Amino acid sequence: MTDTPPPSGSVAELLDNNRRWAERKTASDPSFFKRLVAQQTPPYLWIGCSDSRVPANDIVGLDPGELFVHRNVANLAPTQDANYLSVLQYAVQVLKVKHILVVGHYGCGGVLAALRDDRLGLIDHWLSPIREVVRAHRAELDALPDEKARHDRLCELNVLRQVENVSVNPFVQEARRDGGGPAVHGWCYSIETGLVTPLTDGPAAAG
Repeated sequence: MTDTPPPSGSVAELLDNNRRWAERKTASDPSFFKRLVAQQTPPYLWIGCSDSRVPANDIVGLDPGELFVHRNVANLAPTQDANYLSVLQYAVQVLKVKHILVVGHYGCGGVLAALRDDRLGLIDHWLSPIREVVRAHRAELDALPDEKARHDRLCELNVLRQVENVSVNPFVQEARRDGGGPAVHGWCYSIETGLVTPLTDGPAAAG
């Protein structure tokens, strides 16, 4: 009797995918899961968007255990959000990550909603920091030729604002005083090309 694959789009398909993934991992690296159980010492914290098209580990080619990840709508680092702050504190003080990556992406729906000043419900409150970025950079955004250009630039400006939030956070500042602390990087990912544009460092830096 042959196994019948579960129907596409079902939860059973996800469980089947999980089993096959675990089998492939074990076949190629028998000690992989034993190493994961033994320790968690990722050198990176990824603060990114919840968008399903932006898979953190895949984008940078890292295995589980190598990237500590926090995701939310529009990759925000709000100064009063307990969820984000808890992740940041744990990453900086316990895991002692070396790099914090704030990663936005072009085509972000949350950023577009803020740009258009759409009213969508509860999420309007969450997107308020991006509306502040719009107001702060209104002249620059209005000078761009079309909405796509404004949208792309606002995705970048949002990343840069969140980099500022992370950089001045007391946890990060304290870690830097005590021993160097993590470097903070701002990136913007293109779903169209699969490539990352560094906004705060590297040859493509802009600002």
